Amino acid sequence: MKKIFILTFAALTLCSCSDKKQRAMENINSEIAAGNFTIADSLIDSYISQNELGEDERYELNFQKDLMHRKRLDFRSDKESVVKYISRYYPEVDDAMLEKWEKSKALETMMIDGEKKYFNRAARNLFRIDREAGKRKLEVDGESIDELQLLLEKHLPEVMAQAKESPARQSVPKKMKITYTLTVPANTVPANETIRCWLPYPRTDSRRQTNIELLSVDAADYLISSDEYLHKSLYIEKRAVENEAAVFKYSFLMSAAAEWFDLKPENIKPYDKESELYKKYTAERNTHVIFSDLIKEYSAKIVGNETNPLLVSNKILQYIKDSYPWASALEYSTMANIPEYVIENNHGDCGMVGLLYITLCRYNGIPAKWQSGFMLHPGDVNLHDWAETYFEGIGWVPVDPSFIRRSFADKDVNAFYSNGIDAYRWIVNDDYSQEFSPAKKYPRSETVDFQRGEVEWSGGNLYFNKWKWNIDVEYLD
Repeated sequence: MKKIFILTFAALTLCSCSDKKQRAMENINSEIAAGNFTIADSLIDSYISQNELGEDERYELNFQKDLMHRKRLDFRSDKESVVKYISRYYPEVDDAMLEKWEKSKALETMMIDGEKKYFNRAARNLFRIDREAGKRKLEVDGESIDELQLLLEKHLPEVMAQAKESPARQSVPKKMKITYTLTVPANTVPANETIRCWLPYPRTDSRRQTNIELLSVDAADYLISSDEYLHKSLYIEKRAVENEAAVFKYSFLMSAAAEWFDLKPENIKPYDKESELYKKYTAERNTHVIFSDLIKEYSAKIVGNETNPLLVSNKILQYIKDSYPWASALEYSTMANIPEYVIENNHGDCGMVGLLYITLCRYNGIPAKWQSGFMLHPGDVNLHDWAETYFEGIGWVPVDPSFIRRSFADKDVNAFYSNGIDAYRWIVNDDYSQEFSPAKKYPRSETVDFQRGEVEWSGGNLYFNKWKWNIDVEYLD
């Protein structure tokens, strides 16, 4: 009888402890959701110190603290600075106008520790997201020259003509020399500590990206991951030296071709729905490719009764073009579901609309996947994300849901990015949220994409605000 009592008492104790931990976690999550970050930080510290935790649970709790820090960095602007920028175009700006824009999500805010903070680029984004505000800005500033548009007006007809004559549907490649540099400022990491750095590297398994030649690496030892790792990287370790910046740098040559398929609905064959490719690339995938009720609702609204894969893809792209203007984005790691964020906030950058496109395609039984790296257009070099869509009988076709927003006079050119891509691309990633080689010990700065790089030391991850990156492109043809 005594044994039974002891066992029962132990079970009750375990149950009581479990309930207590659950309530503590609910309290932490509630404070985070309310934007009470200082309180949540303290509660997490107490929870970690008072409980025996597994490695995964401790990792996740510390990452929640990290995410709050990242959100604080994203939302640092105050009302005064926002009003100052807006008043260039709306001298009459007042609280009622701000409230209207905030309600429409054109002016992004967050309550942090009881204070309304604005997204760092909220004021600029207002004139990208709100159409009337965009018109007002145009009236004040006047028309500006879009150098990238001018380049594409010339480049796209050329590569389309070349692709028509090519069995591989490709253009004559552009040869480029790329130098990539990541710099950790002096004394960011204590002297003699090892800094681990992953730099973006060109994939060698892409039909559009060839003749890759490594020219130099500013390190005696380095590791280039195999193409099996869908985030392709060049890994370097360096010892921190007191009062000296740690510089990670390398150069390579690459030839990059445009690709254009000139697809027609009748070109597309029925899918083999039993194939592994079909099953993999039409499946949901945490955390951003989820067939939620909102995605199903918007799919019905956009696609209707259409079933031809190419026409479904085109309907999705047209909806993105018409509905979601480009705007500077929050860090991806801070968004729980990126496609839903785009729908709810009526805007998105390249990767955000890319994930929305991929999700809607997959929900409609069209295989689609993520691809990203850099856009390398002369005068407009930057991070960029796009997609690839699989059409039966054709294969994988590049699609750029962000560049589809551009308009051209020629109808064929206007549809180019629905089944083609220009030559000025550097492909680093063939999926999102993938592993690194060697593995990273601490949470990534970018949990979805991999372009700027990743850096850590024994004391933890070094977030983007702790280092700088630079890319230099020389055009050799």
